[in-house]
Amino acid sequence: MTEIWLVRHGQTDWNLEGRLQGQLDVPLNETGLKQAQSLAETLRGKPFSAIYSSDLMRARQTAEIIARVVNLPITFDKRLREISQGQVEGMLFSDVIQKFEGALADRTRNPVESRLPGGESVAELAERFRDCVDEISRQKYTRPVLLIAHGLAIATILCQARGYPMETVYSHIQENATAEVIEWNPPA
Repeated sequence: MTEIWLVRHGQTDWNLEGRLQGQLDVPLNETGLKQAQSLAETLRGKPFSAIYSSDLMRARQTAEIIARVVNLPITFDKRLREISQGQVEGMLFSDVIQKFEGALADRTRNPVESRLPGGESVAELAERFRDCVDEISRQKYTRPVLLIAHGLAIATILCQARGYPMETVYSHIQENATAEVIEWNPPA
């Protein structure tokens, strides 16, 4: 059993604008940098074994700020990226509603298996992310592990760890630069 601290990256301008970031490489804004530094200070002195992070810039910047404070190296892993939003990445959500109304209606009816055009389903994201968390847990760390990633990606593992129905995944997206703690036991 591994204690994992799931950290969502700090704020980006696209978070504020309502743009779908997906796997596009968007940096933290000034607020996001301050949020990451504030979170890092709350983590100071806590005994962590390792830091794992998505390789996307917003997660990478958050991880680097935290790593300087907790004095650990970072392992970057593409499996910790956010869901691929396909053709709608970079679009305002209000525009997606107008141009992809059918795909969004399908996502409402079937949030786990549906996908936006050219994108990935929540089920695929959950499997990709879980595989990485399983691999991390098999390292048999004796102290907690920090994992810095993205809202929906983290929500998939929260659902799995806490027994929430995956259909409720969108209601478990945490705020920017906050941590959720889970206990994870990978399958044998």
